[in-house]
Amino acid sequence: MEPLVSVIVPTFNRRAMVSEAVASVRAQTMGAWECLVVDDGSTDGTAEAIEAVADERVRLLRQENRGVAAARNRGIAASRAPLVAFLDSDDLWHPAKLARQVAVMDEGWALCHTDEVWVRRGVRVNPKNKHAKSGGWLLERSLELCCISPSAAMVRRDVIEALGGFDESYPVCEDYDLWLRLTARYQVAFIPEPLVTKRGGHADQLSASRWGLDRWRVAAIEKLLDEGRLDAEAHRSAVAELHRKCDILVGGFAKRGKEAEAAHYRSLKDRYPLHQSTEAVCPG
Repeated sequence: MEPLVSVIVPTFNRRAMVSEAVASVRAQTMGAWECLVVDDGSTDGTAEAIEAVADERVRLLRQENRGVAAARNRGIAASRAPLVAFLDSDDLWHPAKLARQVAVMDEGWALCHTDEVWVRRGVRVNPKNKHAKSGGWLLERSLELCCISPSAAMVRRDVIEALGGFDESYPVCEDYDLWLRLTARYQVAFIPEPLVTKRGGHADQLSASRWGLDRWRVAAIEKLLDEGRLDAEAHRSAVAELHRKCDILVGGFAKRGKEAEAAHYRSLKDRYPLHQSTEAVCPG
């Protein structure tokens, strides 16, 4: 059977968790999938654990440690299906996840994501209101924070390839960057059903390991503005969010005595003034 969905699981030193993630793929009620586990230079036996359970549907790809963006791109390049779904190696899918999303993607959407259950250190927690998921035109919400979880997303492969995939220069916030570029061009579908268990709170989470994540979000907004695809309203929203994030960074760097870094983010605000008019091209 030719796969309808290519499942891409990037992983680094998560032998136990990635095995559970792959088991949740095998438990899907829809069978037309392939699973590509991309081991990003693990040293804890992760690759050997996956190799032991690999078969015609679960494949192991190995690379030197290059980061999650490069690992996902490696999986995309090796994938065969028209639809791509991502699963972080610390998360789990519920059995109907792929089937429910494929049915929605048949309607022609570029991306479909689902609601999720949050578990932190083994205890279920309630997301804040700002993390509530939705569909439609999501650019404005996506500017504030990453409102699409990779583990909950299914994307058309031709769409993600046309966008250039994940930016491998980003050690973190690579998903925020890609979703900005996607939501500037497409509406997205949302299934208000928790079909993913998102497990957090462990020490090796990238989002918990680096100070100043807004540095990478600002870079993503700057890239988006420089593309020149935004209409006037979206441009204003992007500039306003860039200013807000720059103010946070200026305050943080100034408090740490890093005046050169603070000056850089002050200069970005001057480069993209709030009152600037734009002749930007509308999405599409």
